[in-house]
Amino acid sequence: MSMDIKQIQDLIKFVSKSGVNEVAIEEKDFKITIKTNQEPTYVTATVPNPVAVPVQAAAAVAQPVSAVSTPATPAAAPQEASNLITIKSPMIGTFYRAAGPEKPLFANVGDEIAPGKVLCIVEAMKLFNEIESEVSGKIVKILVNDAQPVEFDQPLFLVDPS
Repeated sequence: MSMDIKQIQDLIKFVSKSGVNEVAIEEKDFKITIKTNQEPTYVTATVPNPVAVPVQAAAAVAQPVSAVSTPATPAAAPQEASNLITIKSPMIGTFYRAAGPEKPLFANVGDEIAPGKVLCIVEAMKLFNEIESEVSGKIVKILVNDAQPVEFDQPLFLVDPS
């Protein structure tokens, strides 16, 4: 068995979306290891006959945990950006503001939020992950449209903690 470039790229995409930390495949004529750890995915492949293998590194996925927040300094933020907190996506997936088409939105601009409040859902590989706030404050801006794909660490909400 040997893998072509397309199969390797598909494997990288699958691993990056699945949220696993490491995959290793070993056959008698080749070995491939893909590791992820919330940084770019690195691929190491050893082949007996050296071949140039262009491999695109896919972004890694965090395990579905609650949202990670850090102080923000976005350029186009309303008011003084220095006091706003950015709530970022903990994974790659599709952003949803409600649990379904007929359901109420989890959070709107102007809503008061507290730690544990569900703000949105990020769907990855048919798993719907509720993203909870880790901060208290008022939502100032929602940075992503409903049903839009999001990347790991992409800003989703701006929150005024005062």
